[in-house]
Amino acid sequence: MLFNHIYNFLLGFTYCVFYNVFCSSSEFSSDGDFLLGGLFPVHEVELTTAMFSPESIECSRHTFSKSGYQMFQVMRLSVEEINNSTTLLPNVSLGYDIFDHCSDSKNFPSVFSFISQNGSIKPKEKLNTRQPKVIALTGPYGSTRTITIAPLATMDLIPMVNYGATSYTLSDKLNYPSFIRTIPSNKDLVQVILRIIKGFGWNWVAFLGGPDNYSEDGLQLFNKYIRNTGICLGYQESLSQNANYSLTLRRIDKLNINVIVLFAEPQYAKNIIKAAIANNIRDKVWIASETLSTNQQILREPGIKIIGTVIGIRERLLSVPGFNEFTRKAKETTKIYMNDNVESKIQTKTCNQDCENCSLLNAEEIIQEDSTLSFAIYTAIYTIAHALHKVLQCNMNECHKNTTVKPYMLLGEIKKLDFLLHGRQVKYDANGDPAVSYAVVLWHTETNPPWIEMVGTYDTYPEITFTINNSLLPWRNNVSVPFSNCSVECEEGFSRAPVGYHDCCFLCKKCPQNTYVNYSREPYTCRLCAESEWSDEGSMTCQQRSVVYLQGTEIASIAVILSGIWLLILLVIMLIVFAQNYNTPVVRSAGGSMSFLMIVCLIIPCIGLLFSFGEPTSVRCRMRSSLYAYFYTVCLSCLTVRSFQIVCVFKMAEFPNVHGLWVKYNGQWVFVTSFSVFYLIACVFWSTISPAKLFRDSSSFKDQILLTCEIAHPIAISIILFISFFLGFLCILFSYVARDLPKNYNEAKSITFSIILYYMVWIVYYIAYVYFKSKYVMLFNALVQVLSIYAILFSYFVPKCYIMLFQSKKNTAAYFQTSIQNYTQTLSRS
Repeated sequence: MLFNHIYNFLLGFTYCVFYNVFCSSSEFSSDGDFLLGGLFPVHEVELTTAMFSPESIECSRHTFSKSGYQMFQVMRLSVEEINNSTTLLPNVSLGYDIFDHCSDSKNFPSVFSFISQNGSIKPKEKLNTRQPKVIALTGPYGSTRTITIAPLATMDLIPMVNYGATSYTLSDKLNYPSFIRTIPSNKDLVQVILRIIKGFGWNWVAFLGGPDNYSEDGLQLFNKYIRNTGICLGYQESLSQNANYSLTLRRIDKLNINVIVLFAEPQYAKNIIKAAIANNIRDKVWIASETLSTNQQILREPGIKIIGTVIGIRERLLSVPGFNEFTRKAKETTKIYMNDNVESKIQTKTCNQDCENCSLLNAEEIIQEDSTLSFAIYTAIYTIAHALHKVLQCNMNECHKNTTVKPYMLLGEIKKLDFLLHGRQVKYDANGDPAVSYAVVLWHTETNPPWIEMVGTYDTYPEITFTINNSLLPWRNNVSVPFSNCSVECEEGFSRAPVGYHDCCFLCKKCPQNTYVNYSREPYTCRLCAESEWSDEGSMTCQQRSVVYLQGTEIASIAVILSGIWLLILLVIMLIVFAQNYNTPVVRSAGGSMSFLMIVCLIIPCIGLLFSFGEPTSVRCRMRSSLYAYFYTVCLSCLTVRSFQIVCVFKMAEFPNVHGLWVKYNGQWVFVTSFSVFYLIACVFWSTISPAKLFRDSSSFKDQILLTCEIAHPIAISIILFISFFLGFLCILFSYVARDLPKNYNEAKSITFSIILYYMVWIVYYIAYVYFKSKYVMLFNALVQVLSIYAILFSYFVPKCYIMLFQSKKNTAAYFQTSIQNYTQTLSRS
């Protein structure tokens, strides 16, 4: 394949150079101090056929292009205008050598002519000694044609200032180091198309192009830039001349795609539009690329008004000043020249510099042609002239004409250019691309004749700006913007459940409570709110939870605290009373010194009540639970011993040895001390392994975080409760056995009442703890502690204090002795 291409190059060059084909001094050529090259599609090859051997092409045998000839004339005008200028290149003249460039791959002779030096080519010659025929060139029209020949020109760093190739591939300076263009690249064009699509909320689009580099480049860029934009390409296809256009359009219609990006050269775009009309494809939005935005032939296609709204993007048009006058003058000169010199008709048929139809055109036909690219050509020639001005170090009067000008010198100056040309800023970025000035246009196909209106703009200099006037876009239904989305947008609070391959196709799922959906970050997930936040079902955001705990300033809390303080005062008073009556029978019957331990064990939990209020902490939770659990249970052990001791005195007198050992070794203190140590170890183990700790309850209330103290591990708390409840059971058992003892020694009723109340309040508390979630559960816990202490206080200690304070006659040894004697007599009679 490579050898075939080389053979093709050499054959074409030989055809044009070595066979000494004569190129006459016609419109295609002009002498000057510095020669410029030009490539224009004066003729177009509509149908290409595969060749089995290399072959050059005669463009004049193919379809004549009026617009191509108009481009040709713009270059001639530009050169003439520069030569007439007294400031840009004074005392220097530019010449040109223009070729008809009608084919993608068969116009190499013209390029070989440009890069040759005195009729020969030396590929490996150094740049500083290389002097090609032209110092710069412009053209050709079209990305595919440009990519085909660009390596030949750019390998010698000949500035290739292009007016009609938009492929972004050409911005790669590694492969195309001397390529410069005066029209925006496909990258900018795709950016504008995406802004239009996003601006109207569309996300389900089709992309149709041709089989050339222009369309392929546009498709690659489109796919690249729609990533992470929410836009989905529902259908894409590159259509050749022989493709089934009708089938393609029916597929698009079946997919409910209502926005079609038409990124194709005019010959393919025309076939697509005709097929849409023929298949009655209606009410679509067509976004046309620059190559066909102002194509008058497609605009006037019969029946085009049914296909929908056509929005085009093109460069902001600037007219080339003096073009009409130049064209009229040139045609008059050509007419006189052709009449006076018949031989020129033969002489011009050489080297693709032949144009028989050109002479048949009148000036008005040329002027009326689409002038979309005219200013781009005009800018290209002025770019070369300004760069040459810098290289020749020109001033207002003259240039250093004898300076040796190499193409790479011009290239270096072109990269630094920044000048105004009829109000348009001309400068190039690092990729050789110009500042962009696009117009968004609307085709008014409903009128006769149809016309084009500018409805928006896109500029990149001095900054990127995009505007579009929605009021100028009369959609076909005259109601709203056409719908082109794969799925209807979810309502607020609904996440997207993907359906199929495309992100734009989805079902909507309502987010549950305490989740939310953020469309800007993750529209496909209902994200959990943080622990400190909450949300209702179907929420877009989370709200901050309020932190709730039992505060000491609440009325209920103050009531419990006051009752605890009053309890503490009573216990202290009682402790004093017992101390003052220490040697009396009532105190001895209540347990003597052990009664002081019981009272102290009830005082400490009263102090521990203060840890139940305020913001819970780990320390507060441990102190609140451990102080009461330990000291109240020690108090219960004392009651148990006291109950057992009374039974032993009166019911177990027949076992004097057992009773004697109990008295001799202070059995009551041995039991209480042993139990207290054992229980202390159990509580320490509980507090270490599974302590009561702060618990942030975020599940009971949707909008609150309840700060409570979590009880210990179920096994640990069960052991602790079992010990306490078992002691209570023993108290009740011994009290029942001693129910008929002397009244002064019988605490059965008081102990039974206090233990039963203890059981009841704690059972009610645990039921409330399991079934109710509120900060007042902690208040109830404190209240239960107070009630259980009050139960022992009023049932066991208060009656004894009452005797000591108000019935002192019963607090004597004689009274107690009388009670014992009466009990003994009762037993003997029975």
